[in-house]
Amino acid sequence: MAAFISKTLTRNLLRRSADTTQALQLRFSSVATSAPSTTVPEPQPLEKGGPSRWSKLLLFVPGVITFGLGTWQIIRRKDKIDMLEYRQNRLRMDPLNCNEVSPSSENVDSLEFCRVLCRGVFDEKKSIFIGPRSRSISGVTENGYYVITPLMPLANDPKSVQAPILVNRGWVPRDWRDKSLELAAADDQPSSTAPPSQDSGKSSWWVFSSKKKVDEDQVPTVKPTEVTGVVRGSEKPSIFVPANDPNSFQWFYVDGPAIARACGLPENTLYIEGINDNVDPSNPYPVPKDTNTLVRSSVMPQDHLNYTFTWYSLSAAVTFMAFKRLQSKKSRR
Repeated sequence: MAAFISKTLTRNLLRRSADTTQALQLRFSSVATSAPSTTVPEPQPLEKGGPSRWSKLLLFVPGVITFGLGTWQIIRRKDKIDMLEYRQNRLRMDPLNCNEVSPSSENVDSLEFCRVLCRGVFDEKKSIFIGPRSRSISGVTENGYYVITPLMPLANDPKSVQAPILVNRGWVPRDWRDKSLELAAADDQPSSTAPPSQDSGKSSWWVFSSKKKVDEDQVPTVKPTEVTGVVRGSEKPSIFVPANDPNSFQWFYVDGPAIARACGLPENTLYIEGINDNVDPSNPYPVPKDTNTLVRSSVMPQDHLNYTFTWYSLSAAVTFMAFKRLQSKKSRR
């Protein structure tokens, strides 16, 4: 009897444990099926058009700009070649008489780079020094100035200029400007000459007549100067060049009307640059410009060609980088 009861209790306990285990399994399975998924959703492709299309186009803007700059340099090179040929042809023409180039005529600008012959006398006291301008001699650089002096007419000389002109005589060392400023300062000082003594009328008449005779005998003969020059206009300075200051005798670039005013001449005074390929060794200064210097420009055709190669190289580089950028985005997708 006891054995029967123990078997019955054991059977019931095993049945209840099996039911409990089955219930727990069903509960865990239902919880697992109802839990949210932890997988990462796949990225959705971007919509076509809109900002994405504009961003692609903006990648090629630097290449287009640099390509345009390279093409512009080709055009500038062609214009520079034409300009240099124009100057060379003008300098090959026969020189004109300076009196034929009147400052009041309307064709002064069209006569730029034409050679002219002038005859007169230089007014050294009114010289203007433009600079400093450097000059290289045998590898040694020396600072100096360009000296511009009015060429004045000569009386009773039919070959002389009829009106004053401004002549850029060429390059001079720095001490030329220093001596000119010293002489100008000495001329500005008041004269210390003693007043004449009060003598008799006879002695005064004798002094006056003798002085007049001496002055007539000692009148220096003025030797005319012949200049071969080229008609030029005022310089166009860059933004880095300081402004001229006539009051302090500081001239950094050629301004024809301003220089004429400083010399007491009309603003439309003709301005020429003296040329002389054969410099006299006994009188080396001023050193006039030669024809090659007049023809040259700050940027020559070869420089424009180098700029073209640089801009086209940049255009190819930035365009290649834009293509690589787009390919990397496609490979990520």
